[in-house]
Amino acid sequence: MPSELHKTAFLKEFSGTPSVKDTIEAIGVPHTEVDLILVDGVSVDFSHLLKGGERVSVYPAFERLDITPVTRLRPTPLRDPRFVLDVHLGKLARYLRLIGLDSLYRNDYSDERIVRLSVNEHRTILTRDRGILKRSAVTHGYWLRHTNPREQLAEVVRVFDLWNRIKPFCRCIACNGKLRRADQESVLEKIPPRTARDFERFSQCEACGRVYWRGSHYGRLARLVQELLQSAPAPVG
Repeated sequence: MPSELHKTAFLKEFSGTPSVKDTIEAIGVPHTEVDLILVDGVSVDFSHLLKGGERVSVYPAFERLDITPVTRLRPTPLRDPRFVLDVHLGKLARYLRLIGLDSLYRNDYSDERIVRLSVNEHRTILTRDRGILKRSAVTHGYWLRHTNPREQLAEVVRVFDLWNRIKPFCRCIACNGKLRRADQESVLEKIPPRTARDFERFSQCEACGRVYWRGSHYGRLARLVQELLQSAPAPVG
């Protein structure tokens, strides 16, 4: 929605008696971005029909707050954030895994598969395609405003208030599996001879078997995590 329409009152014309969901999405806002709708001060669900003349207040997703007593749109927010990303967000998926967030991604996922994963596994869809978020089956999703993967990473952490959930280098950035400590002998056949000579500490993915060590790539990724943490808001109080 255009920024000049945020936090302000404006008129919306319609014909017939459309649902409040259809009217909101006609303005350009996917229903997954909405957590509370008040019609003349009363909380309603998406199926509420508009007749004309009502004052409709629409509030964004409150993933960091529990508004269960006043909202009628969904039972609870997702307190254990897990994500599924569309096919254009491969680099963001690797960054989210880097900081320890459960993030499913494959470049051959169809929109239908993404929606099924979201619904069946209670995952929030991350996408740059607002169309997928307008599907009726989708309950949790977020349309990314930024296009740069590093800015998208900071956006996701900020919007879902995930600063305290950042646990870098505990997931495989290739497949999303969890990493465990591994001794050199157990991974010797999977690493180059020079790596075996220069490094003693290794981690291995429990899912795909990929081996990680603190080579030159580690410093670059560690700096990325540090820059993200430095952008965290100051604690209140």
